[in-house]
Amino acid sequence: MKACPIDEYAKLISKTVLSSAATQSWTPTLEQKLHQLSIRKSLSPTLVARVIDPHLLHHHSLALGFFNWASHQPSFSHTSLTYKSLLKSLSISRQFNSIHALLNRAKSHQIPLHPSLYRSLIASFIIAKRTLCALSTYNQLRQMGLQIAPQTCNSLLSALASDDHLAHARKVFDEMLQEKSHLLALDLGGVELGATLSLLDEVIQRGGDSVVNGSIVALLVVDGLCRVSRVCEASTLLDELRSRGYKPDFIAYRVVAEGFRLGGRVLEAEKVLKRKRKYGVAPRASDYREFLFGLISERRSWEAKELGEAIIGGNFPIEDDVLNALIGSVSAIDPDSATAFCRYMIEKGRSPTILTLTNLSKSLCKNGKVDDLLEIFMVLSSKDYFSDVESYTMMVSYLCTAGLVKEAYRFLKEMKRKGFVPDVSLYNALMEACCREDLLRPAKRLWDEMFASGCQGNLKTYNTLIRKLSESGEAEDANRLFRHMLEKGLVPDSTTYVSLLEGLCQETKIQAACEIFNKCIQQDILLAKTVLTALVLSLCKEGHLLAASKVIQGLIPESGNASCHVLLLRCFVEAGEFQMAIEHMKWIKDTAPSISQVLSSELVASLSYSLKPEPILQLLRLLKENDMVPDNDTWMDLWNGSNGKTSNEKRPRSCAVDNKRRTKKRIEKIDEYREIGSRMKGYPQEEVRKARKLVSSFIRAAEEVEERIEEAAEKGELNELVLMVIWNRLDLARRDV
Repeated sequence: MKACPIDEYAKLISKTVLSSAATQSWTPTLEQKLHQLSIRKSLSPTLVARVIDPHLLHHHSLALGFFNWASHQPSFSHTSLTYKSLLKSLSISRQFNSIHALLNRAKSHQIPLHPSLYRSLIASFIIAKRTLCALSTYNQLRQMGLQIAPQTCNSLLSALASDDHLAHARKVFDEMLQEKSHLLALDLGGVELGATLSLLDEVIQRGGDSVVNGSIVALLVVDGLCRVSRVCEASTLLDELRSRGYKPDFIAYRVVAEGFRLGGRVLEAEKVLKRKRKYGVAPRASDYREFLFGLISERRSWEAKELGEAIIGGNFPIEDDVLNALIGSVSAIDPDSATAFCRYMIEKGRSPTILTLTNLSKSLCKNGKVDDLLEIFMVLSSKDYFSDVESYTMMVSYLCTAGLVKEAYRFLKEMKRKGFVPDVSLYNALMEACCREDLLRPAKRLWDEMFASGCQGNLKTYNTLIRKLSESGEAEDANRLFRHMLEKGLVPDSTTYVSLLEGLCQETKIQAACEIFNKCIQQDILLAKTVLTALVLSLCKEGHLLAASKVIQGLIPESGNASCHVLLLRCFVEAGEFQMAIEHMKWIKDTAPSISQVLSSELVASLSYSLKPEPILQLLRLLKENDMVPDNDTWMDLWNGSNGKTSNEKRPRSCAVDNKRRTKKRIEKIDEYREIGSRMKGYPQEEVRKARKLVSSFIRAAEEVEERIEEAAEKGELNELVLMVIWNRLDLARRDV
């Protein structure tokens, strides 16, 4: 291989890996491709690291495979650089078991890893609620004598306490005191009062002000007690804390007073407020600013929310950037609290940033808080917050997402009155909303308005309206729109073709549908393969079986795909057209014998998810009589079982009872297939196809089935649909009845 810069090398290798790994898993074929590049002698730790980071970061299985492959190459040894790149990839994908194994591997090979890497892993573990894994990594750092940042220790301490690992939390707490680490996390709501004071005394004795910020610790302690309804103890603790030098500030006193007030104990609340005025100190905004930003950066949103509520509830000062960060962080976990923070900000005459408002709007839409969304937008609009194209586009887009089409259109007109020119993305959002809400006439008017204002639609604009016109029985208008987009030089995609073909087939415009499909073939044969399945399904759905067969047979045999043929064959048998199915299989055998075997296997596999397996069994029997499918014990047993026969007609009469039981078991199994098939009908066909393909790879692995399933589980591929196919398909392929 010619010499080239290391970055070019990395791009070439990663491109080979990604293009050769259709299943996103490491295979011998992929290794052969790498051998053909002749790169083994050129491998270096820097090159391996550059391949993984950035090119394979989001493909953890391939990154791990490449890492392992490199380790077996001549004269190559991994370094901390390669370990760092792989750990980064595994961390992004949350492959925590693999991370743990890799850390042990680095330890056994005595590969020194930078402390910052351990710290980032601890943070990842904490975010993923893998607290004990974070503790294990923390202990490894300590065993190696490496310095651990106070921020990391505080995050771990808080996570351990929150997850009730109090013994581990106490150990980390003691180690922090011993090393005089600055304490920021003290959630003592579940600790007995005497023990709480003892812990706080210990903090003072071992470091005093250098270890903790007294005012913040005081607030955290009393707030924790109040949240578990220990308000009286929190009130007592205020004086104890003050006597120990912790200096409770106004916020701490206010939290306790509010706790009494919520419990209906107004007199006690007044007494606490008097003590606040007499003994309390003014809160330092800079201290809370730093602490809140720390919580937010560590994604400890609940703690940040609670502290924010304490500050805002008492009307204490808080800066704009802190409020913006707080709203953005809290909106992901509690949209009501985030909305309250935003209202507070607006009431104080301040405004959220566009990014903050975007995050809040996304959360409100996701959680169905439509009224809150509209209220926030209306209030901000009254204060002239929306003053440019970006802000108006954001608002209109989220109003459309929330289904508030009239309000969105009203703001569009307001925007134009102010002299702002809407871009195509804004029109697309409003067009989609109109179509989603079945407002076709307004969508057409919007289309005319858009072009009249000089805004040219893009592919998304055309696709949106073509799809809606096709669904609404206006396929001719959709076809005109299709021709219009071609005149404008726009290139249709699969969405365009599928929408239009479905509409034409629904209106029995078969000739027009075939003409559109021919255009698709001329444009891109690979695109046509994708569209073909949708066309065949649409034709069969409307009863045009012969037309569907002619479409497939009009293509180059190998240019189709097996799933289209299986779909057509199933439609034939469901309609009772067995002779047409046999003729189609004869055509396949004559013109494309290479896919004939694949089709018979796919037909057998389809028994596992078919709602009515009997017609398929009948087709397989007829094909067997015509020597078009091989013997297969699985489907033959099912056929014999469903007809009350045995696979061996000459069995002794003494086996009659066993035969009866087996027949009953087979019939029950068919009933199970029906049940599973009924459930699977609720899934999109493309998802079912992918699930079948994935499970087929398990079965082809033979004795490695369990390993393949474990790999899929690590990748997060074992969703409900895949599990249903596994349950049925593996049982069908491997049982012995």
